[in-house]
Amino acid sequence: MPDTGTTTNDLPATIFVLYGATGDLARRMVLPAFFQLAQQGLLPEEWYLVGNGRGDVSHEDFTARVHDALTEFGPHPDEGPWADFSKRLRFAGGGFASDDPGSLLDVLSELENDELEGEAQYVHYLAVPPGAFAGLVSGLAEHGLAEGSRVVFEKPYGTSPESFRELDELVLSVLGEDQVFRIDHFLGKEGTQDLHVLRFANGLFEHVWDAEHVSQVQIDVPETLDVSQRADFYDATGATLDMLVTHLFQVAAEVAMEPPASLDPADLQTAREAVLAAFRPLAPEDVVLGQFQGYTDIDGVDDDSRTDTFVAARLWVDSDRWRGVPFLLRTGKKMAVSEQRVSLVLRKPDGPVAAVPGHGNVVSLSLSGAGSLSLQLIAKLPGPDLSLAPATTTLDLKDIAGGNPLPPYVSLIHDVITGDRSLFTTSEGLAHTWRVAQPLLDSPPAVQPYPGGSWGPVAADELPGPCSWVVGRNRD
Repeated sequence: MPDTGTTTNDLPATIFVLYGATGDLARRMVLPAFFQLAQQGLLPEEWYLVGNGRGDVSHEDFTARVHDALTEFGPHPDEGPWADFSKRLRFAGGGFASDDPGSLLDVLSELENDELEGEAQYVHYLAVPPGAFAGLVSGLAEHGLAEGSRVVFEKPYGTSPESFRELDELVLSVLGEDQVFRIDHFLGKEGTQDLHVLRFANGLFEHVWDAEHVSQVQIDVPETLDVSQRADFYDATGATLDMLVTHLFQVAAEVAMEPPASLDPADLQTAREAVLAAFRPLAPEDVVLGQFQGYTDIDGVDDDSRTDTFVAARLWVDSDRWRGVPFLLRTGKKMAVSEQRVSLVLRKPDGPVAAVPGHGNVVSLSLSGAGSLSLQLIAKLPGPDLSLAPATTTLDLKDIAGGNPLPPYVSLIHDVITGDRSLFTTSEGLAHTWRVAQPLLDSPPAVQPYPGGSWGPVAADELPGPCSWVVGRNRD
């Protein structure tokens, strides 16, 4: 995002408090991201990371757990700088609540008095289930840790419109909006961020980024994974809440926004909020829900569970730029392939060339890894006849000379450190997404079964109309 000119020398001494530090999310995502920041030299010169949890874990044992996490998920500690990194790890046990801060206040006091010269900036990272957010926020207020701090909330930030409103009211009674960083890691992906540059820095695309030239937009995130490792969480959430209301709506807003006044954080957030306000509430008839066969056989899932493991939706954006263009959103577990792709299907041209094959022209961005840009064109099939064939050219963003792609969590935590809120959701923006989802949540369609390793329920094939899905066009 915008170059703020901030370097590690400009950053104040910072203490990161990682709540849920011994949990799965911290182990798989957050701790490896901190180590990568250290490798890249993107942390403040003076920093400490304090893990917090209910257990009574010593500093040494927590350091060993971090070492094990990095060994399993990478980067490996031997890649450095483990010696310096490990000296900056602490653990505060006993949990943290309004009526009992555990040992956290003592550990923080020791760091400020013995290791740092004066007060530090605090970043509180809540890598905990959403039901724990309210208690931790109340604890921050009660124990004087809220003022001037930055607080990172993992998703989901609320599990229903009502719970969102209750949580947000509490959070904003304790913190200013500029202190709140609500993570949506899809916004931190290199490919998602490149949407801005692709569109606004290239007239080739900016001039066709509208309903006159685009017949439909597809945002497709099928996954081959099942949910056996997190069945309790998933069965209480499902694909609609886990992916649609969070990631896919936000990516749709990135595609559909009007040009912001600048790429500064406030202008980007304003543009994103404005287009979210133009999303039409989902009609249940525009949504297909599915559940892969065998889901209820997973330990921790009720035999009669109707939780959706698949959702496909036709979203309408009631703005002058996009009115009448369907945004097709699809995601699911145990599908045929794993993909993360945004595709703009352009309208087929009028003129002397008849029967343009396939989808015609497609501008497509992969959000996986460092991201890639693909252009599908129509070319003459070499040979004696005037036959047409689709041809695709792809640019892998990692191959751009001098590039240094950052994984989403690394990018987002760095933005928290520098105070850049460009890629974080806002209270107003999330309120719009819950408004859009409300009719679907109130009256969801029946959940349809689908075989594992397939493209989901056959009914979802009808949503794009004759165009068909770009990913998995041939259902077999």
